[in-house]
Amino acid sequence: MNSLTKVYYWSFVVALGGFLFGLDTAVISGAEKAIQIYWKLSSVAHGFTIASGLIGTLIGAIFAGAPAQKYGRKKVLFVISVLYLVCALGCALTTDWLIFLVARILGGVAVGASSVVGPMYIAEISPARVRGRLVGSFQLNVVFGIMMAYISNYLFIDAGEEAWRWMLGVQAFPSFIFFGLLFTIPESPRWYLLKGDEVSARKVLSRSGETDISKLVADFSSSMTDSQSVSLFNTNYRKPVLFVVLLATFNQLTGINALLYFAPRIFEMAGIGQEDAFLQSVSVGLTLFIFTFSGVSVIDRFGRRTLLLVGSLGMTCFLALSGWALTGASGGYFPMICLMGFIVFFSFSQGAVIWVFISEIFPNQVRSQGQSLGSTTHWLMAAVISFLFPVIADEVPNGIQFSFYFFSFMMVLHFLFVWKMLPETKGKSLEEIQKAMEGNKLHEITI
Repeated sequence: MNSLTKVYYWSFVVALGGFLFGLDTAVISGAEKAIQIYWKLSSVAHGFTIASGLIGTLIGAIFAGAPAQKYGRKKVLFVISVLYLVCALGCALTTDWLIFLVARILGGVAVGASSVVGPMYIAEISPARVRGRLVGSFQLNVVFGIMMAYISNYLFIDAGEEAWRWMLGVQAFPSFIFFGLLFTIPESPRWYLLKGDEVSARKVLSRSGETDISKLVADFSSSMTDSQSVSLFNTNYRKPVLFVVLLATFNQLTGINALLYFAPRIFEMAGIGQEDAFLQSVSVGLTLFIFTFSGVSVIDRFGRRTLLLVGSLGMTCFLALSGWALTGASGGYFPMICLMGFIVFFSFSQGAVIWVFISEIFPNQVRSQGQSLGSTTHWLMAAVISFLFPVIADEVPNGIQFSFYFFSFMMVLHFLFVWKMLPETKGKSLEEIQKAMEGNKLHEITI
């Protein structure tokens, strides 16, 4: 196995955490109505049940950075794999609503921690020339997990009254595989350098095919001495903090999680029968995968900003059309076409870019904190939207339609943010990006 192949393999193993992330995120869409009926939940209790996983996700996103910094990326990944397994078995086997909530929260902790540690690890082992596509492979696995969740949900819809248990329990199998494969990867070389273990770092860098190890080690050492602060909210880091918070916020203001969590319900509202609604959900997952793959394939060629700008324009149009189509003004499958158009542009842009950008914009000494900040912002917004969406849909006249109009307007603001503020980071080492950011030389990494 040559050096670059090793890096691809290590990235693949860690990206399996992204697969479980996507599976856990989307599988609830097939079970949510059955869960509401099984425990006779009100709309508020139902919304809280769906959002419970995101409560755990927030916990994982907030707190994963500290142990990843202290104990290493790999050790935290082991804990994440165990939490995924506990979530799957707990949700599938329990008859108690509170235990179900606890299991969903633990799964959420795993998702939140994965979104911090997975992209960070991959960014730290990847050569600059392929970092975008390798970190993007994490998101690609997220959407592959989403697609497989929709497929498994569709396959289990005829499994009886407790089909939802099979839907939620299937996650146990890949969780166990993820745990086993983690034994085959090394620790992050940049974490070794953070801990002063240059010998171990050089060994991993040599295995990864890094062309100039001495220069990388020297640049790393320089980056640590040029800026001694380890507080994320030091004024030196205000711009990367602003960029990441806004990008993560806009990611959820696309409305993507509202669609992923409640896809069958939205399609039924569009006049599609229940079984067809589940099948259309599979189409959503497949579209996410195909176009995220397309975005990841070209992200190192065209850059992060270009994908985001194109995506903003497409999402603005198709979200507005979706809102109009769901009023019943159109007929047939036009609402589905509009929703799929939105999915295409989301996947190619925000879907492919977000974890790449967050993983590379922060300096070495605060990367774990920055990754936690970005993930926390992302999941806080996801929790708010997933809690409010079913309430708005049930209680507000035309609530779903107006939600899509709101998301469309947010994408106009997203376009302006990317166009006027966001720097380009393609083709630069993590240390080169850091120097440009700290020296306020954004023109060096901006198109």
